[in-house]
Amino acid sequence: MIGSEQRSTNGPHQGQPFRTSGEPLDRAQAAMLMVHGRGAQAEDILSLTGQLDLPGFTYLAPQAADDTWYPNRFLAPLDSNQPWLSSALALLGDALARIGDAGIPPERTMLLGFSQGACLALEFAIRNARRYGGVVGLSGALIGPDDAPRDYAGSLAGTPVFLGCSDVDIHVPKERVHQAAEVLQHLGGAVTLQLYPNMEHTVNQAELDFVRGMMQTLLAGG
Repeated sequence: MIGSEQRSTNGPHQGQPFRTSGEPLDRAQAAMLMVHGRGAQAEDILSLTGQLDLPGFTYLAPQAADDTWYPNRFLAPLDSNQPWLSSALALLGDALARIGDAGIPPERTMLLGFSQGACLALEFAIRNARRYGGVVGLSGALIGPDDAPRDYAGSLAGTPVFLGCSDVDIHVPKERVHQAAEVLQHLGGAVTLQLYPNMEHTVNQAELDFVRGMMQTLLAGG
């Protein structure tokens, strides 16, 4: 069952609803924060739970204002995507705080995003590095131009990280996926990177199977 909740502070995305699915938050053993892509809605990313769903997991998906987290490409200068980028990152922080308030710590919370949502989830992870239950970037990479600074503090402390993308993605150059893997690894992430030959800009079954395995490991306490 999908529900809806709302939070309110300042910024383009603050006050936007987020959608929920799976176990009730106050009874869940683990959580997944799911971030939709450009032009999509929270319900779209939550549709993946039909194949990921495991007993014990709750799913939260924030909704971007106007269905877009930031206006320009993820490769654009960081300043060109403000204030939307900072607002979007703050909204993810709000969602994680709500999950934490319910008694689920970050080490039992996974971050997952697709496309623009993957870029946002990965960027949040490096800017707020700590042990998470897992970090998943599907068809995404870190935000900003090639030479954007990536020297953020903190450590992912062995967080399992999965990056999946086409090797010919029209939106995400494979070189940037490799760069993201290097940064996440440098921050202490246990990174698995998989490039799929000639795949379209989409999510495939192999990716979902890998993510479900991460979820099972997390529930088992691994």
